Parts: sequence; C-alpha cells; structure tokens
Amino acid sequence: MVELLLLRHGIAADAVDEPGLDPQLADGARPLTPAGRRRTAAVLQRLLTLDLTCNQLFTSPLLRARQTAELALQAGLAPALSEAPALAPGGDAAGWLRQLGAATSLDVQPLDVQPPCVERPGVERWALVGHEPDLSCLAASLIGADPGSLQLKKAGVALLAWTPGQARARLLLLVPPRALLL
Repeated sequence: MVELLLLRHGIAADAVDEPGLDPQLADGARPLTPAGRRRTAAVLQRLLTLDLTCNQLFTSPLLRARQTAELALQAGLAPALSEAPALAPGGDAAGWLRQLGAATSLDVQPLDVQPPCVERPGVERWALVGHEPDLSCLAASLIGADPGSLQLKKAGVALLAWTPGQARARLLLLVPPRALLL
C-alpha cells in the first residue's frame, strides 16, 4: 500500500504580465511570496509533528511547486526530491502514478532511507507537490468522487491510501492550511 500525501504549492506571486511573453512560461516562473514561504514552512512543520514524513517527494517543475517541495525537503519531510513533469498543470498525473506504482516494489525499503513511516511494514508514503485543480481532480478520481468535489487550498493537504493496481483509494485526510496551523 502507498499513502499519497498531496500538497498544493504555497501562496505565489501574481502572474507575470509582460507583452510577448508566453503566458505558460510566465505562469511557470511565479515564485512563492514571503508570506507563502512562511505559511508553507509552518504547514510542513505541523506535518512533521503529525508524523507524516514521506519516503519519496515528487514535484511539478513549475517554480512555485518546486520551491514548496524544496521547503519540504529542508524541513525533513522526505529524504530526496524528484521532479515529475506529469504534476505540472494539465499533466497526466494519474497515468504517471499508475506507472510509478507498477514499477515500484512496495515490499522492499531502500537501505539508506529510514523515515518514520517505514515502521509500518508494506506501507510507503509519497508526497506529490502540485497545482489546482489537478491535485484535487487526481484525488477525486482515485477515490471515485466527481471532479470538482474536492478542493485543496494553497499549502493544503490531502492524504490517500492507495494500493497500486486497485481501482479505488481511500481518503484519509483533507485539511486546509488554516486547520493545520491552529
């Protein structure tokens, strides 16, 4: 079984509005704001206190998601960071996830990585950092809910229990950052 910790990127700067600049490129260059960095760091600290560390951390290549993932890595949420283009807006995250699940042996833990979630034999936890509406659509499709029925706020978190090859996942947690920071 794999637990999927879906983390939406933190609060980012407004889109760059320069004449002649490709809007997709401009969107991809939006950094986290100082307030977004602080709030995301606080959410990540709370995830650590809840023992929600991860074996693997994957991120969209867009700057704001990458910065969020780098904060997660610095906080100790996961031992390493990998870029996953499928987590970019409009990417095929579900297809990528199915391929990743099929290619990963869930019975063997890497010897050099011993995060707290290894204490539960046969369970890995993967963090996926990305964007809306893609993350909530991914979560909805995995649990069999209608598209648009879930929403992740900026720096919000969803936790799913998923067995690769199974049709459905279970929603374990869906929480906005405000609730994590109480």
